[in-house]
Amino acid sequence: MGEGSKLAVTMNNVTHLECTACATRHEAGTLHNVCTACAKPLYTRYDLDRAARTLTRESLRSRRADMWRYREVMPVDHDDNIISLGEGWTPLLKADRLGKLMGFSNLHIKDESLNPTQSFKARGMSAAVSMAKELGVTKVAAPSAGNAGGALAAYAARAGMEAHIFVPRDTPRANVVECERLGAHVTLVDGLITDCGAEVARRKDVEGWFDVSTLKEPYRVEGKKTLGYELAEAGDWALPDVIVYPTGGGTGLVGMWKAFDEMEELGWITSSRPRMITVQASGCAPIVRAFDEGKQFAEMFDNAHTVASGLRVPKAIGDFLILGAIRQSGGVAIAVSDDELIAAVDEIGACEGLFVAPEGAACVPALRSLSDRKLVDKDERIVLFNTGAGIKYLEALD
Repeated sequence: MGEGSKLAVTMNNVTHLECTACATRHEAGTLHNVCTACAKPLYTRYDLDRAARTLTRESLRSRRADMWRYREVMPVDHDDNIISLGEGWTPLLKADRLGKLMGFSNLHIKDESLNPTQSFKARGMSAAVSMAKELGVTKVAAPSAGNAGGALAAYAARAGMEAHIFVPRDTPRANVVECERLGAHVTLVDGLITDCGAEVARRKDVEGWFDVSTLKEPYRVEGKKTLGYELAEAGDWALPDVIVYPTGGGTGLVGMWKAFDEMEELGWITSSRPRMITVQASGCAPIVRAFDEGKQFAEMFDNAHTVASGLRVPKAIGDFLILGAIRQSGGVAIAVSDDELIAAVDEIGACEGLFVAPEGAACVPALRSLSDRKLVDKDERIVLFNTGAGIKYLEALD
């Protein structure tokens, strides 16, 4: 299924797709990857006045406990095309013991490890595969650092699609086994996720694959944006003061930023926004470097390395979106060492009983850095994101 293929699908509240860089309008109900004018990511736009007729804060009280509770601002037209394993509606846990240890009185952890396939990637892949099904796709492909591959394999299997996943050869073994056992075709690549992406791009047209790489199709971000809706709902429609988010491709961060804009237009929240804090590993910190240098785009980060495989993304297509959200919110970008983030896995585990992924653990030393630099107050409402389960990283943690 190629770029711009026409299919007879009528989108519900979706009005069009819009380029995030040049604002070029693209037709809804048509299969797209990136903008045809400038090759930047596309966002789904909705008729929010129409959505608000049935999607209200009150109506949510009786809805299903997963991310599809926000049905009117999700892109799938027909319910029969929703491919779900119960993703979303994960707990927002008060981290009292960790907060006391660090000197914070209102610290929370959003624990995404309880999603299907044990990571936040389930949200994005549920939305992407659902839309792929609706638009007639039968074969999907993506590069992955690990967890996205597992999620794609699971949702593609449930949808009856063929999945082709390309991962770096040193991807955690648990992720590779997961993809294989879920029926995906797995290719190990000598290199980084960018090399895997290049291989997908080289082969997709010949093989008939639809590329569901991060922000190279419009719908993974729609699944990830439900993180923002859930945070608002859990806070009784008041957003946190600070969000600390581990950032590789950055879809979750920019997805939340999109959700905040939608909720404001729906009248659910005010214009106040959390300060968005991006956390990267010092061995792969393109966003941090670009932020510090005042740049709009991030250059390729050479010789990228970190045990937190989800953070090993040397070049993100959505770099300008991530940097824009950080700056507009008054946030910052922080790099932490592998030693710091691995130590934080143990610290969070001992304090809160959560076996978190190294990526999520990176939020703890980042928060300490924020505190040392007087960039957060001790009584602010702060949310750290654990994006996955530590059990998948035994090689890194052993």
